[in-house]
Amino acid sequence: MDTSPSGSRGRVRVEPATKRIRIMLGGQVVADTTDAAYVWENPSYPQYYLPLRDVTPGALKETATTSHSPSRGTAVHFSVHGGDRVAQDAAWCYRDSPFEALRDRIRFEWGAMDAWFEEDEEVFVHPRSPYTRVDVLRASRPVRIEVDGVVVAETTHPIFLFETGLPRRTYIPKLDVRMDLLDSTPSVTMCPYKGTARYWSVRAGGGVHRDLAWSYDAPFRESAPIAGLVAFYDEKVDVFVDGERQARPRTHFS
Repeated sequence: MDTSPSGSRGRVRVEPATKRIRIMLGGQVVADTTDAAYVWENPSYPQYYLPLRDVTPGALKETATTSHSPSRGTAVHFSVHGGDRVAQDAAWCYRDSPFEALRDRIRFEWGAMDAWFEEDEEVFVHPRSPYTRVDVLRASRPVRIEVDGVVVAETTHPIFLFETGLPRRTYIPKLDVRMDLLDSTPSVTMCPYKGTARYWSVRAGGGVHRDLAWSYDAPFRESAPIAGLVAFYDEKVDVFVDGERQARPRTHFS
């Protein structure tokens, strides 16, 4: 549901999350609930807000820190205690929020916790939005990737990955990629839907294009078909499908 009190506080979108959510810190479960709520603090993905009653007794200690959200109100902060670990100011509650649904719930800072679980599966980076879908589809259309006029990949058996809110990504077998033009970099990113990606720079056209290509060595189950394949930023390369040059999408990666 969308909830919006009168005035100019903005909108807060709150929906029930029917999964069991557990949070771990210092080898201990600090929260365990089947009554979490999705709260969209930005348009891209939600955060979990958990009932205070489902936090492990003694895991929260209120601090003197407060913070303010134009839409949610003023939050009081807590340090989170689990085992021998203390995460300072890593949880907060909007006790007097204009949104009644938030007043008895606590929000934990994702990265300050050791692990998050949806049911018995660990999840990473941030909660997976119930409105984001990832479709991985095998194709037989010829695809060619050029960087500064140099063909760096060409295949007739690509895999197209369609992810809500992002351009189509094309994953190509390494045997169809000019790996001699790619140099591994230390860059690593994590995606809650696909897993951990490693990157390559591409040498072409007399220059080096840093972190232009990536691959998931061991993607999550729903994205398993892209394991070991290579993708390039469509925003920065020329992609030809069925011999036709594709328009470069404009995203924050451009």
